[in-house]
Parts: sequence; C-alpha cells; structure tokens
Amino acid sequence: MTRRIVDISITLDNETVSDPPTLRPRIEYQSHDDTVKEFLPWFPGLAKEDLPEGKAAAAEWVHLSTHNGTHLDAPYHFHPTMNRGERAITIDEVDLNWCFQPGVKLDFRHFPDGYVVGAADVEAELGRIGHELKPLEIVVVNTRAGERLGFPDYLGAGCGMGYEATMYLLERGVRLTGTDAWSWDAPFSHTAEKFKETGDASLIWEGHKAGMDIGYCHLEKLGNLHALPADGFYIACFPAKVKGASAGWTRAVAIFDDALLSGAHGS
Repeated sequence: MTRRIVDISITLDNETVSDPPTLRPRIEYQSHDDTVKEFLPWFPGLAKEDLPEGKAAAAEWVHLSTHNGTHLDAPYHFHPTMNRGERAITIDEVDLNWCFQPGVKLDFRHFPDGYVVGAADVEAELGRIGHELKPLEIVVVNTRAGERLGFPDYLGAGCGMGYEATMYLLERGVRLTGTDAWSWDAPFSHTAEKFKETGDASLIWEGHKAGMDIGYCHLEKLGNLHALPADGFYIACFPAKVKGASAGWTRAVAIFDDALLSGAHGS
C-alpha cells in the first residue's frame, strides 16, 4: 500500500497576512525558562536546579477567532437557518462523514480578482478535467489568492464562488467545499464596489447564503492547492469541536492512498 499526505493548511502565526489587522491571531510563546515559576508549585519542595538543565515546559497562549487559519465553516456561520427553514447546525454538530471524502480540485487561477464564478464556469472546469461529481465529494477551488498568502494584497486576491456556482455543487450532493482565498465569496473589496454601483444587497455573501437553501460547510484559507491534481485523492478536514460555534480550526490534508482510492471507485 502506498500512502502520501499533502498538507493543505496554512500556518497560524503572528506574522503572516491572512486576515484584516483587527482579526489576526495573537500567539504568546513561553520558553522552557519562562514556565519554571509556574511549574515548581505543582511539586512542593522542587527547586529549579532539580529540573534537567533547570528547564520546565514550553507552552503557548493563543487568542484566536474560530475563523483564523485554515478552518471549516458550519452552516450556522452563514445564517440562523438552513435547508429552507431548519435550524442551522453548529460546528460541533457537523456530520464527520462530510469531512473525509474523495476530493476534487477546480483550477480557477485564471479568473481575475473579484470575479464571481458561476454554474457554467464550474461545469466547464469539470468537463475540462473529465470529472463527474458524486455525492459527498469535497470540492476545493484553487484561486490566485493561494500565491498571495502573506502579501498585503491577499485579502483582495482571487475569485469567489457565487450563489449559482455553489448551488450547482450542492444540488449534486456536495456538502463540503473549500477555497485557498480568505472567503468562499469574492473578496469584500470587490463586492463593495459592485454594491456601490448597483445597490443590490443580494450580491453580498451570495455563495455563503446558498447555505440557507441547502446546508453545507466550506473550508477557507487552504494552502498548497497548486500541488494537487484534479482528483485521485481524499481530503480529511475534521474541525475542532467548539460547542455552539460557527467554525472550527482544522489541519486539512490531502491523502493519496491506493487502497482508499480503489475502494472509492469500486475497482
């Protein structure tokens, strides 16, 4: 059996431009020396000199939004309801079967920043790669944003998935999708310009809002999608179990496994 794992998550750190300034993560690092004063009281009579080289344990304090880093959005993030009126599920209620399925990559790097992908674009790309969608497959989109991670223009880079494109996937049984951009939808800066011109509020977050009609999850801020082929792999993206939350962090990976894939395709 041959197995290969490709990391498609980004790194959480204090430096990388992956969120607007007010939403970025804050990580405080404690060294093996910093924690000695916290470690000693657990063992009365213990002195620093009793520890190997006088050192305790490294640790970190992290201030995060559930939407920092590579994360999985639950239907509750998009709207209070899903499936045309049902209560939207939170991240701790997501069916984990959605989170480990064969993956499909759509390459939309050629679309300009702010472009809103439509159903015809999705259909054309599926035709180009010769793939017919199957229920529960995880569909990820590779946009130009992937190559701009860490640069000042990241938040405005890449195309976005519109309502029609999202519904095209959901109506064929897809329940989990993903993007390497900051948002599943087109960048806010581009949508804001369109809203200013048209006054049409339905343009805002239209891909997300498809979850009101059919509940689904999507991954945001994926990484390394350029390293993936169009199909022939699994994606695993189990979210952190945060009670009642709109999202959960995940170490998303693509898994190339001969045994898994032969089972998936019935051969």
